Amino acid sequence: QVQLVETGGGEVQVGGSLTLSCTRSGNSAPNNYWAWFRQTPGKSREGIAGIPMAGGPSTIAAGFQGRFAISQDSAKNTLYLRMNNLRPDDTAMYYCAAGQTRQLNPRLFPHWGQGTQVTVSS
Repeated sequence: QVQLVETGGGEVQVGGSLTLSCTRSGNSAPNNYWAWFRQTPGKSREGIAGIPMAGGPSTIAAGFQGRFAISQDSAKNTLYLRMNNLRPDDTAMYYCAAGQTRQLNPRLFPHWGQGTQVTVSS
């Protein structure tokens, strides 16, 4: 079974940047897609971006285009989320997830990391 571990969260000032990492281990099959989500207390988890594990076009949710970027290093089994021009409303727990769909619907992803907290302060 696939295991996912997120790192890179922390506190950053408004307008700053941060890169999150998610390292994958174990047997990822049949999962072939991984993605980033985030969640704030009292709100449902929302999809940010995803990319096929074998490479190929990524998907970025409309609300994050232009500020967030997803990438991966296949040799390191690591997924990244680069976040620029951060705002206070980006404060959330950020999660990496693995599944078999390009749809950024958290219900369709069966495997999750423990999350990494990002706090944007003014």
